[in-house]
Amino acid sequence: MAPYPPPGGQAKAAARAWAAAASVPDPEVPCVTVADLGILRSVDLEDGVAVARVTPTYSGCPATLAIELSVETALREAGFEARVERVVAPAWTTDWITEAGREKLRAYGIAPPVEGSNSIRALFGETVVACPKCGSRETERVSEFGSTPCKAHYRCTACREPFDYFKCI
Repeated sequence: MAPYPPPGGQAKAAARAWAAAASVPDPEVPCVTVADLGILRSVDLEDGVAVARVTPTYSGCPATLAIELSVETALREAGFEARVERVVAPAWTTDWITEAGREKLRAYGIAPPVEGSNSIRALFGETVVACPKCGSRETERVSEFGSTPCKAHYRCTACREPFDYFKCI
C-alpha cells in the first residue's frame, strides 16, 4: 500500500483540505465562508484523516451543527477521511472576521462589526454603525435582534434603508 499522502504531497494535501473546508458558506449568512468568519480554526492531516477544528460564534448558535456537518461533507467530497472537532476556547470573537469577510458582509447589505470585542462601547450599544448601502453614519437601531440573534436591526436616516448589523461579540 502506498503511503498517504505520497512523499512530498503532505503540504499539497493539507492545502487542499484547508481549501475544501474553508469554502463552506455560513448557512445563515451565505455571502461569507467559515474561513471569512474566522470560525474555521485549523485543518490538519492526522494519520490520513483531515481534522477540522471549528469554533461556534456563540454557545447557542443554531447553525453550529449544520456548519460542522457541511465542513465534514466538504472534506469528504474532496477525497479525505474527515473529522470535525468543536473548539470552545478561546471563545470566538467578531475580531476574527477577516477583512475580506467584512467587505463581503457590507456588499451583501449587512454592516460588519465596527468595534473590537473588548470595547466598552461595543458591549453597551453606543457604537455608531455606518449604513452598508450609502455609507452614512446617521443610523439608528430599530431592534437589538435582527434576522438572527447575532445581528441587530438598524435603519439609515439618510437613505432610509433598513439593514442588519453584525453585532460585536
